[in-house]
Amino acid sequence: MTAAATPASSPATAGEQPGARLARSRRNAELSLLLLAMVLVAAYGAMVEANVLDTVTPDFWIPAAALTAVFFGLHMVIRFLAPFADPALLPAVALLNGLGVGFLRRLDLADAAPAERQDLAIFAGTGGRQLAWTLASVILAAGLLALVRDHRSISRYAYTLGLAGIVLVMLPAVLPASISEINGAKLWVRVGGFSIQPGEFAKLALLTFFAYYLVRKREVLSLASRRILGIDFPRGRDLGPVLVVWIISLLVLVFEKDLGTSLLYFGMFVVTLYIATERVSWLLIGLVLFFGGAYLAYVLGESVGGPFANFYLRAQIWLDPFADPYEDGYQLVQGLLALGTGGLFGAGPGGGQPGKLPEVQNDFIFAGIGEEIGLFGLSALLVIYLLIVERGLRAALAVRDSFGKLLAGGLAFTLGLQVFVIVGGISKLIPLTGQTTPFLSAGGSSLMANWLLIAVLLRVSDGARRPVGGGGTAARPAGGPPEQLHGAPTEVIRP
Repeated sequence: MTAAATPASSPATAGEQPGARLARSRRNAELSLLLLAMVLVAAYGAMVEANVLDTVTPDFWIPAAALTAVFFGLHMVIRFLAPFADPALLPAVALLNGLGVGFLRRLDLADAAPAERQDLAIFAGTGGRQLAWTLASVILAAGLLALVRDHRSISRYAYTLGLAGIVLVMLPAVLPASISEINGAKLWVRVGGFSIQPGEFAKLALLTFFAYYLVRKREVLSLASRRILGIDFPRGRDLGPVLVVWIISLLVLVFEKDLGTSLLYFGMFVVTLYIATERVSWLLIGLVLFFGGAYLAYVLGESVGGPFANFYLRAQIWLDPFADPYEDGYQLVQGLLALGTGGLFGAGPGGGQPGKLPEVQNDFIFAGIGEEIGLFGLSALLVIYLLIVERGLRAALAVRDSFGKLLAGGLAFTLGLQVFVIVGGISKLIPLTGQTTPFLSAGGSSLMANWLLIAVLLRVSDGARRPVGGGGTAARPAGGPPEQLHGAPTEVIRP
């Protein structure tokens, strides 16, 4: 075939690889999925108004339209700054975030006086504040994508982030209960009318440090001392890092009075350690240490009391919430009744009574939504969370450098573990926790931290999916020369 037979506009003559064209086209798929998600959010808002107001107002679409504009802006940022990022992440998160805003607005409509419900402003109440927090969170995520063009550059600040994470974790524990404790858990910092949950940001900082540290130490931590029942166990001298994190998690359990936060920090470290070393023994050691520590705290709470008393009380409520259903067990009992009332299909959006649930806008939003969308609806929400976790793990498998693998894998697992902790507490699988449901619960701290998490996953997936020759981490063949990251110090991870 002669050269003239090749069209001038073909990828071969234009110097564009077919793989690059295929990857870029996924932005259109992302936009289509995003628009579909916003149509579902608008339909949810219409059904809420039909049940709460007995009519659908002409302005039912305005909250969904505002969310569409916010998420479309982030889509355009991704299109230019991370064109090869996973196209399923943004639509899935946008759907959860939009449903969260819609349910919080549903609570506002129910709380408003009947004569004022149809004229409730879009930025009024908890739903309006959540919409404003969504705007701020998306801007923060876009800023991270603009600032961090290569996820490996985050490793430059691993030790700084590790120190910041420890400070953020311990800050509520050392503050007076009057400004840090809500519902028995010391997880907040409240100054005047402003409050923040430092632990939401601490998990990102600590996970970055864990990923960096374990990449450097994984060969040592992978060494085995003896083999028991076909499982290689590490040397005793290598247990130091795990024991340190275990002690910190127990301190969180005792002084911040929250099992969920303790489990979240320790779990994400142990799983990141497992990803780095591929040793099942680390998972077994982690499970033994955590459950042993929790049982020890329970026994001390029963016999000694003091800082262990709160955990003992939570465990007692978990074991038998109906022993005192109008006092200590009231919140959990109401949540279980809401889930039971919802049945398979629920009462319909706006048709339940979530106002009877304490803290329904925060800790118990999953139970409040479950009463109205039923088991099938809650299963669909969990599938969306599972999809986000799966896409994060897929990015971790595809990216070439070890730091990116541990970072993306740890972030995806942490998100999944947080969902398990809060859903497990509401459904009485584990004791109640003070964790929020990602992207659904009201609150700026959780929303901003989780959108930052998604921004990092988008950046890692962009490097993982970028075709060879298109730049980024995937463009460097395995075993190539050591990378130089814009003059980064020796602390930067080599792939």
